[in-house]
Amino acid sequence: MTKTSMKSLWMAAGLLFGSTVGFAQDNLVNSLKNNASEGSKNSFTFTPVINAEATSVKNQKSSGTCWSYSTNSFLESEMIRMGKKPVDLADLFTARNAYIEKGINYVRMHGALTLGDGGACHDVTNMFAKYGALPQEAYNGNDYGSPGSSDRMNKLTEAILKKAVSGKFDPSWKAKYIATIDSCMGAVPEKFTYEGKEYTPKTFAKEVVGLNAADYVELSSFNTSPYYEKAVLMVPDNWSFDQVYNVPMDDITKIIDNALKGGFTIAWATDVSEKGFSWKNGVAFVPEKDFASMSDDEKKSMFNGPKPEKEITVDMRQAAFDDYETTDDHGMQITGMAKDQNGKEYYIVKNSWGATNDYKGYLYVSKNFVKYKTTAFLLHKKGIPSDIRKKLSV
Repeated sequence: MTKTSMKSLWMAAGLLFGSTVGFAQDNLVNSLKNNASEGSKNSFTFTPVINAEATSVKNQKSSGTCWSYSTNSFLESEMIRMGKKPVDLADLFTARNAYIEKGINYVRMHGALTLGDGGACHDVTNMFAKYGALPQEAYNGNDYGSPGSSDRMNKLTEAILKKAVSGKFDPSWKAKYIATIDSCMGAVPEKFTYEGKEYTPKTFAKEVVGLNAADYVELSSFNTSPYYEKAVLMVPDNWSFDQVYNVPMDDITKIIDNALKGGFTIAWATDVSEKGFSWKNGVAFVPEKDFASMSDDEKKSMFNGPKPEKEITVDMRQAAFDDYETTDDHGMQITGMAKDQNGKEYYIVKNSWGATNDYKGYLYVSKNFVKYKTTAFLLHKKGIPSDIRKKLSV
């Protein structure tokens, strides 16, 4: 399958941010198994330079909930950074709440909105502020993500929503919609006990998690909007029409570097449907030579040790976004920085596909890849360099 046809397939499916079926993770991971080189791990030597603490690697299974897993993982690291005992947050509680809000917006927009499992980093902080949080032990989402579970729920909820926007308005649609989600993912407990004390989701978020959603900002980089101002994130799964701070491309890595050096981590939205991304090998970079121009030997050895990279320009980045070469495929967490044996810097990235690759659920991603393929990223505002914070007025 060519890159173009694969991109078309993934765009149609919406993939991990906008998946309408359980297809998302399984088919993506299976397709990426061919995007690997034998013996890759033995050809790289990565030395950590910064390695922030993170909780254990999770597995979103066959669901498009990467945005929730990655950003909740980020919040867990924030608890560690603040000296708190981290909580294994219920990723599917966040997803459940976002699906309710998405359905409400779908009806308000007369059906002109993307449905499915997809979401974005800001959905997690928005849902945290509105609904609170639950520990994993209090809400497991009925193992949402197991084979067929998201297919079934999406089919049922989509039927309710489409009926609500066609013909005579039915005021009972919302109750039916929420009841259907809860029948699939499980009803949310009004109260629960955690470590011997009773909480509601909101009191748990305030007293145990203890984070302020207003402290977190989301950024991206497009040359179609003024820099250092807010603009709507123009991706299909920005169902809440949130705005992000628009910064120049080089500020992406400048901000991330500054945050990591200050002990912060980053929730990162990106495109993983690239020939230079290998989940099995745990490496992502931007090959100097286009894949179509490579010899068979060059393709087979892409991940057998460090390779030269293409230099990324602002125009390249924008063009890739505009012609669908860059799509909002996946969400992960940037937890550190490392150098390879040649001294080149990579970001250490935590994924939510289980500990099944060469680096037990982590990847090493080049800075050029991050400049080129970042669709958005979210972090604590204090992780942003002071000069950029001043320009953004945050």
